Amino acid sequence: MMRAIFDHALAESPRECCGLIVVCATPVSPGGDVSPHSKYVPCRNLSESPHEQFVLSPEDWAAAEALGEITEIVHSHPFASPEPSEADRISCNVSALPWLIVNPQTGEVSHLLPGEIVSAPLLGRTFVYGVHDCYSLVLDYYRIERGITLKHYPRDDRFGWWKAGQDLYADRFAACGFVVVDEPLVGDLVLMQVESPVANHLAVYLGENIILHHLVNQLSRRDVYGGYWQKHTVKFLRYAPC
Repeated sequence: MMRAIFDHALAESPRECCGLIVVCATPVSPGGDVSPHSKYVPCRNLSESPHEQFVLSPEDWAAAEALGEITEIVHSHPFASPEPSEADRISCNVSALPWLIVNPQTGEVSHLLPGEIVSAPLLGRTFVYGVHDCYSLVLDYYRIERGITLKHYPRDDRFGWWKAGQDLYADRFAACGFVVVDEPLVGDLVLMQVESPVANHLAVYLGENIILHHLVNQLSRRDVYGGYWQKHTVKFLRYAPC
């Protein structure tokens, strides 16, 4: 099985490969006895930055799940140490499955288990859709600064929801305990529409015309709330659960 993993990693290099380890049950006798065995299932990396990260195809996940029990997620670091990055550790926790990371050039392997507490700084984090993005920054701000745990929504399809006209922020903010207000106070959210047919970007208002947010392919940062950001603002949201 490891040979299949390294072959896949080499074939995909310099892109990150990804795949799943599945325990399959194969009949070994006419009577129906089965012998479980592990199998590596290569999957497609749908990331728009496949040299830096992976987004495992949901269709490939479903196909692997039909074969048996998914027990481990695999991906490669083509030219770097297989030691897990901060984003790897967070994603492993979200998946609730062990991870196997390989370097196809050196043959090194690293194993990662879910459950480790990982707290990335609010400022200067690298953008990884579904792990470190504008919504996860809001989740972490509320957890760290306010002791409030907001609902986590898995985000498998990178950018597809707003390109397809889905309006997820508008559809979900009330269910998460937020109401629309006329002017923001410290800790309120600024909902914006940035190069999209619907609202697709969230920022935290820090007061004195400063926002905290995380843009695509940039580090999370503070910005002056004026000009461009005010122009693209749709709503101000305040956490006020019933």
